[in-house]
Amino acid sequence: MNIALSKPRSATYILFDLVAITFIYFVPAISHMLSIPLYLLEPMRIILILALVHTHKVNAYVLAATLPFFTFLVSGHPILPKAFLISAELVLNVFLFFTLLRFFKVKFTAIVSSIILSKLAYYVAKFLLIQTAVLEMGLISTPLWIQLAMTLVFTGYVVFFYKNASQNK
Repeated sequence: MNIALSKPRSATYILFDLVAITFIYFVPAISHMLSIPLYLLEPMRIILILALVHTHKVNAYVLAATLPFFTFLVSGHPILPKAFLISAELVLNVFLFFTLLRFFKVKFTAIVSSIILSKLAYYVAKFLLIQTAVLEMGLISTPLWIQLAMTLVFTGYVVFFYKNASQNK
């Protein structure tokens, strides 16, 4: 019985990952076509949040660890040191979410805290990489108000999904 259930789920996760990778692959083209800088909406975190909610923890970790490198390989952006940095941030986001969820039991607190704490770690690490000349860029490339708005959207989605899931039980 367990094997029969895991095969459809595995297929669903693979399909989810393929759609996620395809979406990330086409973000630059879609941005150019629409003249809207979609990267400001944190497309990798969108995929991560969707994976946290709709797939398995392991799948969320795999996507968090690999999406920045995939975009580096297909587009050369972000540069390799920043791809490592983004990957570390996203992996930390997943880890913090599941860790905080055990302590708080409140999805809102867990997701908003995990996003904010992972972003803080990202900016500390990015600052250090800028200071050591590994990265040559500004500290904040996406305006903080956009990051805050996206954090609220992501948090709202997670809370909404889990609230509806618990009502449907």
